[in-house]
Amino acid sequence: MLKNYFKIVFRNAQKHPLYVLINLIGLAIGMAVSIVILLYVQFELSYDRFHPDADRIFRVSRAWFNPDGDISLHLGHTAPPFGPLIKSDFPEEVEYSARLFNFNPLIKSGENAFEEERFFFADPEAFDLFGWEIIEGEGKSAMDQADGVVITEETAQRYFGNESAVGKEFLANLAGQEVTLQVRGVMKNTPENSHFHVDFIASMVPVVQFYGGLESFMSNYGSNNFSTFIKLKEGVDYQLFEDKLPTLIDRHIGPNQAGIAASKGTQLFLWPITDVHLYSNLDSEIEPNGNIDYVYTYMAVAFFILLIACINFMNLSTARSSLRSMEVGLRKVMGADRGLLIRQFMGESFIMTCMAMVLALILAFLFLPTFSDFTQSALSFNLLENPEYLLGIFGIIIFVGLISGSYPALFLSGFLPARVLKGTFKAGKAHERFRSVLVVGQFAISVMLIVAVLVVVRQLEYMQNKDLGFENEDIVVLPTSDQINENYLILKDRLENHPGIQAVSVSSRVPSGRLLDSQTTSAEVDGELTQINLRIADIHIGHNFLETYGIDIVAGRTFDFQLASDSTEAFVLNETAIREVGWSSPEEAVGKQFIYGNRRGFVTGVMKDFHFESLHQPIVPIVFMISQNRNNLISLKIDSNQRDEVLSYLREEWAQFRPDFPFEPFFVDEGFDRQYESEARVRTIFTFFSALAILISVLGLLGLVTFATEQRTREIGIRKVMGAETSNILILLGKDFLKLVGIGFLIAIPISWFGMNTWLEDFAYRIGIHWSTFLWAGLLAGLIAAITVTSQTIRAAWANPVKSIKNE
Repeated sequence: MLKNYFKIVFRNAQKHPLYVLINLIGLAIGMAVSIVILLYVQFELSYDRFHPDADRIFRVSRAWFNPDGDISLHLGHTAPPFGPLIKSDFPEEVEYSARLFNFNPLIKSGENAFEEERFFFADPEAFDLFGWEIIEGEGKSAMDQADGVVITEETAQRYFGNESAVGKEFLANLAGQEVTLQVRGVMKNTPENSHFHVDFIASMVPVVQFYGGLESFMSNYGSNNFSTFIKLKEGVDYQLFEDKLPTLIDRHIGPNQAGIAASKGTQLFLWPITDVHLYSNLDSEIEPNGNIDYVYTYMAVAFFILLIACINFMNLSTARSSLRSMEVGLRKVMGADRGLLIRQFMGESFIMTCMAMVLALILAFLFLPTFSDFTQSALSFNLLENPEYLLGIFGIIIFVGLISGSYPALFLSGFLPARVLKGTFKAGKAHERFRSVLVVGQFAISVMLIVAVLVVVRQLEYMQNKDLGFENEDIVVLPTSDQINENYLILKDRLENHPGIQAVSVSSRVPSGRLLDSQTTSAEVDGELTQINLRIADIHIGHNFLETYGIDIVAGRTFDFQLASDSTEAFVLNETAIREVGWSSPEEAVGKQFIYGNRRGFVTGVMKDFHFESLHQPIVPIVFMISQNRNNLISLKIDSNQRDEVLSYLREEWAQFRPDFPFEPFFVDEGFDRQYESEARVRTIFTFFSALAILISVLGLLGLVTFATEQRTREIGIRKVMGAETSNILILLGKDFLKLVGIGFLIAIPISWFGMNTWLEDFAYRIGIHWSTFLWAGLLAGLIAAITVTSQTIRAAWANPVKSIKNE
């Protein structure tokens, strides 16, 4: 039976190669896209599942609330006491707790020196909690020694080659102090599908000493720089356990000055470690995470492209039904029942699907490396190492075979032999309407994808071109050091003497970063000093920071280097802070008392609101103050015409002030662009997939139009003899197809409008969806369809009518 199906398929391929080729290409592209995206989805969903008992491991986050109950800040990091306290307060429910503290030290060993971004201090229990496999030396016990460090295989190879790393020493620059670390263990590399990656795991002892000892360390609830993880015991419901954490906060922190419980202002939340990568995009993360919405979006795109390919198969199979009607009639006369015919046509469908799958696998292998690099995912299609992928392939074959073959099989097997053999068979209006619905669906999906591309492009252009409220171009930023901070004024004068450097300033953070620092606030409102129960983010700066960035003052004045009091008592707030505190205008705020943390002074100026963070975030209250010891970054306003000369000069200067450290400057405008990399990837992927969807739709339309013109060759010839113009023939043959495209366009409008409005809600500042977006999408889809229809119908219209009638 199977041999017979193969024979029929190959005979049809010989008779009608164009239709078979269209089906094969369409199905192959659809399945190749599905394979690649399913590999991506599988990889994204696999994050952190390699840890033993991953379902019992949770990351602790910390959020702060405004008086109205809204979250004002939500960090993926917590203060150092929380991890140990959670375990000690709930010993019957918590098995392990561990803290990680990420640091970027300069590590030297012999002549090798690198600034390491994957360096973590960790509690010993981290080795009980995570699935880190030690392959040489010690693991957990290494954390008991102040100089203990465990490194990965890759790190050991990078520093020591093929020699054993255990016992070797590093010289680490930790906050300006050089410390000797001894390698006490080597572990396997962190898998790619981990939401954070480590190269070094060092003892937490030096961190405790840096904070002033264990007592000071365990009473510091303000330094939220620690990634805290816990492992619950079997059977503990984490959501019920999370409800107990407010009591821990109140027990250990206590109420504020107004007598309000601490848990009213801050809370702890638990995140299953397997959810962190796709569901957690908080104000601080160890590494940038993925987004479950994009995973769903790519899955939907894969499904729609595969569906379009299946629609092509159904359309061409049913459109060519008259060519096989005699075959069906004869088979039924010879005794074949409908079930046998259904199995035959379904068998042919599965054979076509398997042939297309071979081509799809080739396309997937060719495209996967590019897609993997683009999505920054370690995707692999190794069937030997992952035999479960074969189940996915068979699943796609069954899905496509059933979807694409079911309706043609039911349709073709339903022919009445008497009508077929008499020559009175007609497909019927119902089947023609169904084919029309399929074409409408194809182009509705195509238009929706085009609209998505246009909206993403416009939003990305809006974010990249929007006036941020300050001069963000030609500002280069470099990290400082203790030596730079100690000699800052001398270095500043020296740098500003360079003709290409216009201004130099320092700060704790720079625009394009995140506003994560804040302290308690009191302000003089209506003549009384009042505690302000809202979060005001702080930036510590040099005196000329606002001038360097071109930030406008709307009331009062900026900082004055000649006034010593400005270094300790002056505050400059933005307009949003003025409104939130309760002052009626910037002018009213100037001169009012203001207490921020331990600093008491006055509001000396109000600056115009500007976008410090990306446009994903709303403008929040900000206070600027002169830095005492918080200068982490140095900003230089440069002449764009001398960019290369300035960078070369700075490289030489930094070699003196930060020896051994790599020279890694970045520009503020580029920093903002990096905030939108995920949107840029979505734009590119949507553009590519939209092109594929349109290509498959056009292939199907091409097949239908070609078949329609072949079926009406005699009619066209007679019309030409009767005096019909070529334009009349084009309108006759093309209007029905273009009408279907138009209906698909109308259906796509509300669906795409709803979908893209939902996507835009992730941005605090966003475009509106203009009607012209839908118009351009419709015109593009219509133009492509019109070119496809015209290219085929014009051939029939130009054919010699005498020859057409004679051949018929």
